[in-house]
Amino acid sequence: MSKEQQKYLKKLKRNKIKILFYQIAIFVIFIIIWQYLSNKNLINTFITSSPKNIIITLKNLYTNNNLMFHILVTTKETLISFTITTFLSLLISIILYNFKIISKILDPYLTILNSLPKVALGPIIIIWIGANTKSIITMAILISIIVSIQTIYNGFENTDKLKIKLFQTFNASKLTILLNVVIPENKKVILNTLKINISMCLIGVIMGEFLTSKAGIGYLILYGSQIFNLDLVMTGIFLLIIISIVMYELIIFITKEWY
Repeated sequence: MSKEQQKYLKKLKRNKIKILFYQIAIFVIFIIIWQYLSNKNLINTFITSSPKNIIITLKNLYTNNNLMFHILVTTKETLISFTITTFLSLLISIILYNFKIISKILDPYLTILNSLPKVALGPIIIIWIGANTKSIITMAILISIIVSIQTIYNGFENTDKLKIKLFQTFNASKLTILLNVVIPENKKVILNTLKINISMCLIGVIMGEFLTSKAGIGYLILYGSQIFNLDLVMTGIFLLIIISIVMYELIIFITKEWY
């Protein structure tokens, strides 16, 4: 490795550290200001809560053995829906890419389904499937799968046509072209879709828990709002932020070798 390359890599590393430092600094400053305003009674902690109250609420949930239970429920539902969404969206995108007639037939339906407010389908899902974990997972899948299909399929459609023509010249099969050209060319598209999917599935799970669950972070937030316990609501939101960050970073860590 040349000196120029080493300098460039060191510069990239320094920039990453600098960005991370500023990100953490902004968060810490926000927390300090929030707590300061709460201590001075400049904001109504009944409405906004405070970092101190959130820590106390977290401690109480942990003491009552409820904290990890609710976190695990939401995490499990999110990971199941994420796995199903990823598999189905990739499979359906491959089918649509290889069978153009099916793609043309389904295109308006996918557009309509994508524009529908998925929460409105909640009562129907509950009636059809029941008020259980399956309905929560179904809600999460519905929220994330259409966008995922459209993103991956559009990536497939924008694959370098010259490379495909080259393989076709040698009478390569559709499967060979798919595995050697289409998917490798769209590796970044697929991996970026995974990052979006994990967040969308978490949103879907929380919406599902609002409607039908008796456990999970969504249930904690809903229960807190019903009894006007804003400390519990803000604690739930804080936990969601942490879970979202952890899952997002986990996807990046797992897939970084694929780039």
